[in-house]
Amino acid sequence: MGGMEFNKVFAAILVAGIVAMLSGFVAEKLSHPHKLKENAFPIEGVEVAGGGKIEKLAEPILAMLATADLERGQKLSKACAACHSFDKGGANGVGPNLYNIVGAQKQSHAGYKYSGALNAQGINEWNYVALNKFLWKPKKYAPGTKMSYAGLKKPEDRAAMVAWLRTLADSPKALPGALEIAAEQAELAPPSAEQEELEDAIETVKEGVQDAKADAEIKQLENDVEKTKADIETKKAIKKQTMEDAKKTVKDALEKSKDTH
Repeated sequence: MGGMEFNKVFAAILVAGIVAMLSGFVAEKLSHPHKLKENAFPIEGVEVAGGGKIEKLAEPILAMLATADLERGQKLSKACAACHSFDKGGANGVGPNLYNIVGAQKQSHAGYKYSGALNAQGINEWNYVALNKFLWKPKKYAPGTKMSYAGLKKPEDRAAMVAWLRTLADSPKALPGALEIAAEQAELAPPSAEQEELEDAIETVKEGVQDAKADAEIKQLENDVEKTKADIETKKAIKKQTMEDAKKTVKDALEKSKDTH
């Protein structure tokens, strides 16, 4: 092969190499997968009328006071004895003395420094309804109170405690009448069946939205995987075609070189 023919073949190989590199670069730019900053199918949260869970209330106890277990109430009071005294003229401790507490004005026991949180409900007297609410959840009834007691969850326990506290007085406060009992039951009536169904429906919708979001994310991942596979196959096809073109270019150059001899 003469010098001229060799130069032609070398040039053909060089051109084929350059074409291959350029083809790979172009393929990378054209088919490079773009990572999304957010899901392609965003799902907005469902806004439900009513805005959330129905607030639970302390169960009414006034109707239970007349027949409440006083002995049980006294036993329950032992959990309070570390902070309170119950005898007439007893000293204040971490909490104030509780003799004659039923019907007393709030935050009025002499010599005790109160937190100032007990009147948050707008009632200035420790009546039966106020004591029931307070003993159910002290922190809820009086936010900011220094009292760390968790409360009595069972209505029969609260009734027993209040009934026993009522006996700690020279003249115990009269038991609630029918009108007071009815008023408490109306105020603290449990949520209706319709309200409970609404609350359940709200929770179902919320769970459904979360499931839909998860399904959308999984679907997007699957789409990304399929797109990446397609991109890889496209790159392989481009590279294969480039190599075939380069081989053909070299072959044609060799054929022409033979024809010149």
